[in-house]
Amino acid sequence: MANLPVCVTPKSGRDETAGWRGAELVVRVTAPPEGGKANAAVCKVVARALGVPKSAVRVVRGDIARHKLLEIEGVSEEALRSTFGEPDAPLF
Repeated sequence: MANLPVCVTPKSGRDETAGWRGAELVVRVTAPPEGGKANAAVCKVVARALGVPKSAVRVVRGDIARHKLLEIEGVSEEALRSTFGEPDAPLF
């Protein structure tokens, strides 16, 4: 199980991971931030990138915030690094 900090941009032009901003992965989704739609879209985008079922990805912190912590079952920290690359240096 791995934890992944993300920064979400809802109502974007497309669903995508857009690289690292500091220690957070930037995830853009077309879904609006209402009724959990953006959270579900973020989980789907990350699951698709990692090749795991979307049920393996869940939001454990930041349910209604842009800055979230995802928990991903069946994935190691090494798999995260090989898929998304290394995080940037912290901003502060």
